[in-house]
Amino acid sequence: MEGFDEILEALTGQLAAIPASFTSVWIPIQLAMIALAALLGWALAATVRRRFDVMPYVADWPTVLRRAIRVAIVNLGIILCIALLLLMRIAMQAATLPGRSYLIGVAASLATAWVVIAIAASLIRHAFINRVVSIIAWSLAALSIVGLLDDVIAALDRAGFVIGGLRITALLALKTAALLLISLWGAVALSNFLDTRLRTYQDLTPSIQVLLGKLARVALITLAVLIVLGSVGIDFSALAIFSGAVGVGVGFGLQKIVSNLVSGIILLADKSIKPGDVITVGDSFGWVDTMGARYTSVVSRDGREFLIPNEDFITQRVVNWTFSNDRVRNDIKFGVSYGSDPHVVRAIAIAAAAGVARVLADPAPTCHLTDFGASSLDFVLRYWIRDPNDGLGMVRSAVMLALWDAFKREGIEFPFPQRDINVREPVRVVMERGGPAA
Repeated sequence: MEGFDEILEALTGQLAAIPASFTSVWIPIQLAMIALAALLGWALAATVRRRFDVMPYVADWPTVLRRAIRVAIVNLGIILCIALLLLMRIAMQAATLPGRSYLIGVAASLATAWVVIAIAASLIRHAFINRVVSIIAWSLAALSIVGLLDDVIAALDRAGFVIGGLRITALLALKTAALLLISLWGAVALSNFLDTRLRTYQDLTPSIQVLLGKLARVALITLAVLIVLGSVGIDFSALAIFSGAVGVGVGFGLQKIVSNLVSGIILLADKSIKPGDVITVGDSFGWVDTMGARYTSVVSRDGREFLIPNEDFITQRVVNWTFSNDRVRNDIKFGVSYGSDPHVVRAIAIAAAAGVARVLADPAPTCHLTDFGASSLDFVLRYWIRDPNDGLGMVRSAVMLALWDAFKREGIEFPFPQRDINVREPVRVVMERGGPAA
């Protein structure tokens, strides 16, 4: 770890030189002026923000500009501090030697770098990546401003170790991490843009849209990783041992994950399940909301969301109510008394079902006499709907209530079970009276 020792030695020397630097009267003067500029900048910014709100005036501007202005307003105190520091430095350079305003210049440069990086990083919407990029960029800028960037880079490049024929240094690790972070963010942002664009093409089915979006995301992320690893000089042959270990891990511990991933790709490719379908799998009934790499989200009528592994759609029996079309047939079985005219019953039942709003006129409802029951004429009423995602129980209840109202209005009775008991031999009933003993 020779490089780290050099960095620590350099930092120790810098810290040891700080007390000696205060022997010059100009160092405390500059520090006092920096503190005064920061205090004045904060006070002026608070006053401006309290009396003037610029955001309503830029409400119609592009989102990028509005975000940059919002960040600038948040950092208004630092911006005003920078302006005051520059004025102080100009005044000191005119009144005395230029070297006696060095700290003021460094402070102004560091503050300027902070504001510029904050405004540039505002383009990144992800909060964690925004914070990481801002810290890394400002750290590099600060090292460059104080003149330590080259020394730190050289020390990090010397600190490393060799593994499997590949020399890994601290500089290589930091560079790879930074490039991976930026490239993966760019790949995800680009894949989200492509996914949004794909959803605007009405010629593509929802399953094909999801499949193309997933393939584009995987391809872009893989390409980003390969480009970063190649750009930092990593030989892919050195990763053979790692890839072999990953293969063993997949074989023993990740087979379910891989199975769900492959099953998800199959579902998207064969279009047997797609977003918006109304399905029944096991005891779960609802409509498909989203299809992920590992699971499919099925939302039920009561608001519950079932996260069903993709493998279950391949290995289990699945009822897709809207596979080839969105029409669904429902059956209602009922019986009427033998005193009713079956022809009239059929006509009334069909008219009652046709009067329900969600029942389709084409195909029209039908009613059939199915059996001469023990105490009733048994019928089955069949009707079709086109919106099963709005629920099957609601329309079934509405049709049954319409049947009830129509039969009551026409005097048609629903039979109820009746039993006749025939006694073949006389039954002797003996009644005994008992009382308390005297």
